[in-house]
Amino acid sequence: MKSDPTPEAIFGHGFADIIGEYDWDETIRMVEAASAEDVERVLKKAAANKKQLSPDDFAVLISDAATPRLEEMAAMSKRFTDERFGKTISMYIPMYVGNACTNKCVYCGFNHDNPFQRTILDMAQVKQECEAIKKLGPFENLLIVSGEYPSLCGVDYLENVLHTCRPYFHNLTIEVQPMRAVDYERLTHSGLNGVVCFQETYHKEAYKTYHPKGMKSHYEWRLNGYDRMGEAGVHKIGLGALLGLEDWRGDSVMLARHLRYLQKKYWRSRYSVNFPRMRPSESGFQPKSIISDKQLAQLTFAFRIFDHDVDISFSTREAPEYRNNMVALGVTSMSAGSKTDPGGYSVACDSLEQFEVSDERTPSEVVADIRNQGYDPVWKDWDSVFD
Repeated sequence: MKSDPTPEAIFGHGFADIIGEYDWDETIRMVEAASAEDVERVLKKAAANKKQLSPDDFAVLISDAATPRLEEMAAMSKRFTDERFGKTISMYIPMYVGNACTNKCVYCGFNHDNPFQRTILDMAQVKQECEAIKKLGPFENLLIVSGEYPSLCGVDYLENVLHTCRPYFHNLTIEVQPMRAVDYERLTHSGLNGVVCFQETYHKEAYKTYHPKGMKSHYEWRLNGYDRMGEAGVHKIGLGALLGLEDWRGDSVMLARHLRYLQKKYWRSRYSVNFPRMRPSESGFQPKSIISDKQLAQLTFAFRIFDHDVDISFSTREAPEYRNNMVALGVTSMSAGSKTDPGGYSVACDSLEQFEVSDERTPSEVVADIRNQGYDPVWKDWDSVFD
């Protein structure tokens, strides 16, 4: 009699195998228990710049006890960012190629059960979108996004998209369904430079509630996807959690732990983090917890102090004034002129959006505001000759 496959055979080995060592509730208690003395110790350690901070140190920096030291943390974050990245902001733009999705995420506008006409761009439409984007500004960093529908937007389709986009852009990143390592490796030979994936929440029990149907309901498959990216030699791996699903502090500490794990195991790859807050979508979902502007700033400062090398990205989910204020304080990349619907730049401007954007400035307006902060927009930081 043939036995059922083991979880390892289905999902592979990776961070999912060790995340059980970290109790969610204990993680929250650790943040809440941090004292002023703990904050002083961690900031002194960070200022000495002799030893990398640990995820437990990071937990102290996002605690309420650290709030009175916010200005000091902002100054430290600015210093470390300027030392590592200079006074630059890398510019990128997303291009949504499909909103068909097999998943039923309760918070997402692409939810399979939402009764809307779905759009998947063909290669002629992808080319038209690329040409429209190039008219908006000299973008070279393109983020290709689709709903998770492997039979329609699988590796064959994505390979065609990459080949279509490569003549227009030097740096291509995808944000799609998690794939096998062999598929990621195949796409790296077709022009892929980076992969972004959001775990949404690291709270395993709650994860199933938010993702009841579809491949995304498999927590371990998604969590180990980052290992598969590393195994495939993906140049840059982007990770994050959707702030608002669960306690943002718990997800942020788990994110810090996950980053350290990946850096040690797949040290040839570069890493980026993103802190998306819940935005209105067609689902009508309301966040379970709210992270304020002040808390998001504290999280950003803490992450930069925790890791000097990681790219920290702020998308158009955030308001213009807030993004302007964060330019000099730890952020290293920003999107501009974003459309979150497939074909939104030229092809199908009335298609279903994934979420509403808050920053509706044109790319030239974003660039002007970045320069007013004393920083330079960088359009190109990767060349196809490196592939």
